[in-house]
Amino acid sequence: MSRDMTDLLNEWSFDPEANVRKISGKDGVAKIQIRVDQGAFQGILQLNLDGRPDGRRPHGQDFALDYYRGELEKYRREHGASDEGFALDETACRELFDEGSRLYKRYAFLIQLHDYRRVVRDTERNMALFRFVNRYAEREEDRDNLERWWPYILRINGVARAMISIGDQDYDGALAIVQRTRARIGTWPEVEAEEFYIERERSEAALDELEQEILQKKPLSQQEQLERWLQEAVDSEDFEKAALLRDELKKLREGED
Repeated sequence: MSRDMTDLLNEWSFDPEANVRKISGKDGVAKIQIRVDQGAFQGILQLNLDGRPDGRRPHGQDFALDYYRGELEKYRREHGASDEGFALDETACRELFDEGSRLYKRYAFLIQLHDYRRVVRDTERNMALFRFVNRYAEREEDRDNLERWWPYILRINGVARAMISIGDQDYDGALAIVQRTRARIGTWPEVEAEEFYIERERSEAALDELEQEILQKKPLSQQEQLERWLQEAVDSEDFEKAALLRDELKKLREGED
């Protein structure tokens, strides 16, 4: 069997606007492929769509996090339901950091594919990983290592959930998600790291922009439409039309009482 990738690369020419796709592998497992062009280097990256991106089963589990959670439960059973004294050593933390990084890279590609439900899934798993390491890592530097990324992961999770609501035409629900996410980021305990402050500012700006996009897409209610027409009539000094619209609004409001 030839190891030359030329035919594969020619079949899928590099396009920065369409360089990510889903395929079904020969093993029947759904995968993501990413077409890359790095100057003299051409290639295709591939990762699994579900489970671990690399398809591995660390310690016989779907995820390393699942294994260490299982170890915690074993420890609790042996210590009267207490987790006092349970700790993740440097090797365990390194393994969890690697797993979190792989999930991060996958949901970055899932966003491009508009696969928001899987983005929610992967960000929620990484948030659980953040909390687990912060609580149980033996070394302080490991406990603090992921905390600077909370504004980013909260934003990506919130945006994905809002996009699902938009797809369901639940614009009020999407707005509520954006507002709650922004409030959560704004009140999150500060971490003395440049990445935290940069991502908090960037996330707040991105959520403000998404909120405006949702407001523009959201269909107006009858009252909102009349209020818009009224403002346009006032702005154009069409006072006769404005008076008629005020009457319509009054009738509408009285009918709701």
